[in-house]
Amino acid sequence: LGYRVTVCDARPAFADPRRFPDGAEVVVDWPHRYLRGTQTDGRTVLCVLTHDPKFDVPLLEVALRTPAAYIGVMGSRRTHQERMARLRGTGLGEAELARLRSPIGLDLGARTPEEVAVSIAAEIVALRWGGTGSPLTDTAGAIHRARPGSGRPRAARAPRCP
Repeated sequence: LGYRVTVCDARPAFADPRRFPDGAEVVVDWPHRYLRGTQTDGRTVLCVLTHDPKFDVPLLEVALRTPAAYIGVMGSRRTHQERMARLRGTGLGEAELARLRSPIGLDLGARTPEEVAVSIAAEIVALRWGGTGSPLTDTAGAIHRARPGSGRPRAARAPRCP
C-alpha cells in the first residue's frame, strides 16, 4: 500500500527482522518510549497489535496525544472496555479517547492473519478518504469522492506508519 512500516516491540523474539517482510524497519524498544522519540503527523498510522495492557496502555497514552491520522488497537470488545477504563485513569479525555479505533479493522469476516491485515488496511483507507466501508454495489454517486473537508479529490501521498 506504499506505507513505510516500522515494527516495534520490547521483546527481541517478537521484534525479529526475519519475521517481517523486507523493507520493514524493526525496532527493539518499549513502543511508548520509541513513539515519544518519533515524529508523527496527520499521515501517521499506528496499529497496536500486542493484546497486552503493559504494552498497550502506555503506548496509547502517548499515541492519543499525537496528531496521528489513525490509531487502532486489536482486542475484544470486553478488552476494549477494560482498556478504556485504564486510559481514563491516565488522564486522557473523552475527545482523545474517541480517536481510538477498537476493535481494529472493518467487519469483513476475516479469520486468517492475512485477512485481518486486509480488514485493518481497508479501515485505514476508508477513514483516510471518507469511505463508508459499504459495498460499492450498495452505494450511489461518485466512486472517488473528495477528500473529507477538501471539496475535491486529491492524489494519494505515501502515508507514514511508525
